[in-house]
Amino acid sequence: MFSELYARSSFSFLRGASHPEGLIQRAAELNYESIAILDHMGVYGSVRAHLAARRHGIRALVGATVRFPGSAPGESSLEVPILVDSITGYQNLCRLLTELHCNSEEDLARVLRRARATSNCLPYSTRGMVALLTSDSFSSFDRRDLLKIALLIRRTFGKHNVYITLTRDHSRGSNKINRLFIDLSRHLDLPLLASNAPLYAHRHNRLLADCFTCLRHHTTLDEAGSLLATNSERYLKSPEEMSSLFSDQPDALTNAGILSERLKFTLDDLEYRFPSYHENGRRLNPEEEASLLRELTFLGARNRYKNIGKKVRQQLEHELSLIIRLGFSGYFLIVWEIVDFARSQGILCQGRGSAANSAVCYCLGITACDPVGGGLLFERFLSENRRSWPDIDVDFPSGERRETVIQHVFQKYAPRGAAMTANVITYRPKSAFRDISKVLGFSDATAARFSSLISSPHNSENAGRKSPSPSGNAKKHHPPSATDGIMGDCMFLLGDDGQLEETLKQSGISQDHPRFKPLIQLYHEVLSFPRHLGQHSGGMIICDTGLDSIVPLQPASMPNRTIVQWDKDDCEELGIVKVDLLGLGMLAAMEDSLRICQQRGKTIDLARIPDDDAATFDLLCRADTIGTFQVESRAQMATLPLMQPKEFYDLVIEIALIRPGPIVGDLVHPYLNRRSGRHAVDYIHPDFQPVLERTLGVPLFQEQVLRMAMIIAGFDGSEADQLRRAMAFKRSDERMESITEKLRSRMSQRQINIEVQEKVIKSINSFALYGFPESHAISFALLAYASCWLKAHHTAEFFAGLLNNQPMGFYPVASLLHDARRHGLHLKPVSVIHSALETTVIDDDTLRLGLQHLKNLSTSTSSTLLEARSHALFIDLPDFLGRVHPSKKERRLLAAAGALDDLSGVTHRRDALWQGEQIPQEDLLTHREDCHPDLSGISATETTCPLPPMSDFEK
Repeated sequence: MFSELYARSSFSFLRGASHPEGLIQRAAELNYESIAILDHMGVYGSVRAHLAARRHGIRALVGATVRFPGSAPGESSLEVPILVDSITGYQNLCRLLTELHCNSEEDLARVLRRARATSNCLPYSTRGMVALLTSDSFSSFDRRDLLKIALLIRRTFGKHNVYITLTRDHSRGSNKINRLFIDLSRHLDLPLLASNAPLYAHRHNRLLADCFTCLRHHTTLDEAGSLLATNSERYLKSPEEMSSLFSDQPDALTNAGILSERLKFTLDDLEYRFPSYHENGRRLNPEEEASLLRELTFLGARNRYKNIGKKVRQQLEHELSLIIRLGFSGYFLIVWEIVDFARSQGILCQGRGSAANSAVCYCLGITACDPVGGGLLFERFLSENRRSWPDIDVDFPSGERRETVIQHVFQKYAPRGAAMTANVITYRPKSAFRDISKVLGFSDATAARFSSLISSPHNSENAGRKSPSPSGNAKKHHPPSATDGIMGDCMFLLGDDGQLEETLKQSGISQDHPRFKPLIQLYHEVLSFPRHLGQHSGGMIICDTGLDSIVPLQPASMPNRTIVQWDKDDCEELGIVKVDLLGLGMLAAMEDSLRICQQRGKTIDLARIPDDDAATFDLLCRADTIGTFQVESRAQMATLPLMQPKEFYDLVIEIALIRPGPIVGDLVHPYLNRRSGRHAVDYIHPDFQPVLERTLGVPLFQEQVLRMAMIIAGFDGSEADQLRRAMAFKRSDERMESITEKLRSRMSQRQINIEVQEKVIKSINSFALYGFPESHAISFALLAYASCWLKAHHTAEFFAGLLNNQPMGFYPVASLLHDARRHGLHLKPVSVIHSALETTVIDDDTLRLGLQHLKNLSTSTSSTLLEARSHALFIDLPDFLGRVHPSKKERRLLAAAGALDDLSGVTHRRDALWQGEQIPQEDLLTHREDCHPDLSGISATETTCPLPPMSDFEK
């Protein structure tokens, strides 16, 4: 039976106009048994295609369209669609793509030249691969090169692994190239293969494909001309249509079916192995890993608990037994080693997420909250029913400190044993409108106006709502800041056409414009389409053998990093373990604060600060939380005085409560009203009381939602895990719809009334929007409490650490400075005489601002200044300017900021500006260390008349 073996999807990035899932669904509707999606230079969408194929009962064949660069200057690149027939072929394809991505064009060209000179073939292992010669392969070559290229491909892949592909899409020159291909097939004795080379699932997707063509070539639909397809024939055609189209070439149809049967490999056959733990250069076997994990766990337990009681010991034995039985000992040891390395470098770190439910993680020092004392559910983290790898997230200080840890992992598992997971950058409202409006010929100003409209709080709030706020008349009875601004412009994605049309009109696009409707249509079509590949904020995957045999690698935008071609969800689906090494600005600020305290003779261990400190809770109750972690937003500050937190768990609830999920789910005000006694506690259903008692009947945590499903619908552990995965799976609504329908059906079978059903479903859908696990909230609350404690007891050091790690949080530096003054701190301005690069603490009441706060002062000038000052203090302004050589713009910046006021002969800022302008730049540029510039005739310290100092407003 015919099989389509050369389709491309949206993961060819601005080439294919259908998602992999859409192509698979359409193939199943057309009764295909298999389909191959060969995206450009990667297997980016292969996991999504594989999962969709599994759901639809067909096979997703794996491959990619590979671009080989020219081997000589001016020589065109060669595109070859490649299929794989075995695990060996897949591994070779991954290595080939990795080589092509990770090496420069010059290096690749050199290798290709050498190979073609010696063996006249491409220098890569092609075992298990099948190459297709298509019209796309020769689009940039002269027809005279046809035979030469075909011979090169045949020698490289072998005669039985090369097919010449015929496509009949009625495009310009297609008949001519097909005749040439038929002749070439006879001449080289290579089989023909029929394909429609689809770029989209349905004929009506053609316009979007044309838009992508325009975007790739930086043009508009009006000006694209011959770049555009001549028709809409590149859709996925049925086997019957293909049989009719190639009735004169039945062998080409038959060969497609025969080849598809030969291609046995699917992603079910992937041979991924998580690395074993190495100790002293030796790989441990599973028994040794288990023994070491047990030893380290109980060693840590003796530090964490004064006495290892029966309850703690039983929990540790239970967890260790399951971890060892499931074969995860090495994973826990590897994460422990990463954390241990960080601590050995003095790098602050803390695990969070569901890992905080594990007593083993707590005893290993990976997490900071005690799950035994907190009554947390270990099965939320790991259970017999959940056979996927546990997910451990570890926060590190953002910036260089985290990069030190990441590079440690890269080096430890080199070469190519570790990489970051990808982040697929998709079209959002702003980018969708910008690109589509550009292709349709609208001005950049129109796109800018649209962006500003959907960025405004009013529009982002209203555009996504088809009905009144779920909080009812919240604005009338409650402070709007308690819930405003949480969702941002992401809610615009939910807007209907009426809201979109209104925004377009405000952007200056009349409804009568001939391209008004196409703009709306294409805008909706392109939303969520992949735009390009980025890197995950901290997810790393590692492998026992070369990771490039599992998935292609390519360079990240940051130096010395590589990424895989799959995102974190793809990796999880295939059982590829991920370790999240995340950057947290507040950890960097706290680390700086603790370092400054240490330098000032105050040694602080955050693990030992009291958890019932009155000053800290007083600060929280009056919402004096600007600059702290997780409780500094307007919404949090509006809620804290209503909450009046008195103990640590109140802070846990506060952090979980003011989130998009609870807000959209209308949970905030019910909780506050019940806490204040204005409303009675409602547990939704009597059986939920044990689960919801601590949160006054309001389901705030993911664990509560899972338990509710098990109680009310009889879900077993496996089904609860499916629900957890669906709630965490943000890229599609399909999973949530499926699991909620199952939940609704089970509740109906149990005769649960409709009102209760709707409340349960609403709670679950809310958690699909950023719901917190309880352990995650506890981990964040620990950091929030510690940051508030530092602000209350070590105010100067707290603000110094905070200012040294901007930008972060909700507030600009000016707001933080105002808050510091409000706390009685005296802030000395930036000074070229006294300032370090960072803000420093002079005493408990005084800070000196650092050079880094001068926004447009270059790093090189700051370094030069500090270096010059380390040899000798600056005598006066000419001496400073002559030794540091700031640019004219930087001179003015330093003067206007008051940074020159401490120099001899400078009376105030205006005087510094005046003096700086009197010294010619060329004199400064010719200045040498051993002499002053020639300033004869210029009095740098005397002006013709006294200048008034700047007013506070001018400063």
